Amino acid sequence: MTDLRLILASASPARTKLLAEAGIAHQVLVSEVDEDAVTASYGVTDPHDTALLLARAKAEAVAALPEADGTLVLGCDSVFELDGEPYGKPHEPQIARERLRRMSGRHGVLHTGHWLVDCRATAFDTEDPENNDAGSGATVGAVASAAVHFAQLSDAEIEAYVATGEPLHVAGSFTIDSLGGAFIERVDGDPHAVVGLSVSTLRRLLANANVQITDLWN
Repeated sequence: MTDLRLILASASPARTKLLAEAGIAHQVLVSEVDEDAVTASYGVTDPHDTALLLARAKAEAVAALPEADGTLVLGCDSVFELDGEPYGKPHEPQIARERLRRMSGRHGVLHTGHWLVDCRATAFDTEDPENNDAGSGATVGAVASAAVHFAQLSDAEIEAYVATGEPLHVAGSFTIDSLGGAFIERVDGDPHAVVGLSVSTLRRLLANANVQITDLWN
């Protein structure tokens, strides 16, 4: 492969850090997708399906931009599920506080949706059937899920965590790769899914576009 480029359609610092640490070259181009409007228009309530729907919306929004021509675009979105209820980003301290109290000493499932769009010209488009760098036209998605087990949290710990502001802008009101990691006792499943991007899932999606993940290594 030559000049192969991956665009991450996400503003998440954790996702771009994860890709960088995995040696995967990429650039970031944030979509302007209104998540609430997307979910409202489709009427999706299942956390698993919501994660995939939003990942697709983000990937397709960026794939439609001129800057995405000739690239592979990856969209991701995470939704935490507890008692069948979806937990996105709380934004408000009181909402985060209430969620953390419900999560204390229990476990839920973090669903991370991934959607990949191959924006490279196909061999048909280039009229060159021998072009090994031609795109596949693939637009594919998958969800990686992991069960997250939380420690029993004291009110003081919850107040201190909410006061940092960290849980306000992440799915489920917690992180595993920063301050919130202190409150997670165990993860059953792909831990990268809890960060917000499963590298093994990305590998499988790239295969659908006839790309090896090693082609993206720095």
